[in-house]
Amino acid sequence: MSGSSRYSEVSRPREDDADYKEAFLLGVALGKAGFDVCTGGYGGVMEAVSRGAKTVGAMTYGVTAEFFTARVNPWIDREIRRDDWQQRLFELIRIGDGFVACKGGTGTLAEIAVLWEMLNKSVIARKPFVVLGDFWVPILERVREVELGHASPWGEANDKLAHAVATPMEAVEFLRRALMQ
Repeated sequence: MSGSSRYSEVSRPREDDADYKEAFLLGVALGKAGFDVCTGGYGGVMEAVSRGAKTVGAMTYGVTAEFFTARVNPWIDREIRRDDWQQRLFELIRIGDGFVACKGGTGTLAEIAVLWEMLNKSVIARKPFVVLGDFWVPILERVREVELGHASPWGEANDKLAHAVATPMEAVEFLRRALMQ
């Protein structure tokens, strides 16, 4: 399998893929809990979350960018268009009350890194941040090891900034508890 095919499978799961199904269930759970859902607005996981939320009547937003040629997915109620990738990312962070990172590719990795650093440096107010499943856990653990290995207080704060959960329901419960405090 070529690298581009592998990337496509990771970043753009299809309706019958386990990652799509998990993201769909996340959207359903978020919608049933009364959350509006905001994604990057395109296909794959973003589509699945939006579709799940829409099936239970939640409002869905998609933050897209002129930079990308892809069209917004059909499950988005309101598209928020930005000029470029950076503006898109910062808009997602600005309007989100909490964040759930699903399995993804380099774009998701970049988004996680920027969000985590903004939370860590208090560039934005504290917002709940969850990674769903075990895909991102090795990265979280490695960053924590490096920071804790240097006796950095950053590593200690890090444990409070990014949380790993196993299921969509756990993600929603974590967000609900964190946002009600």
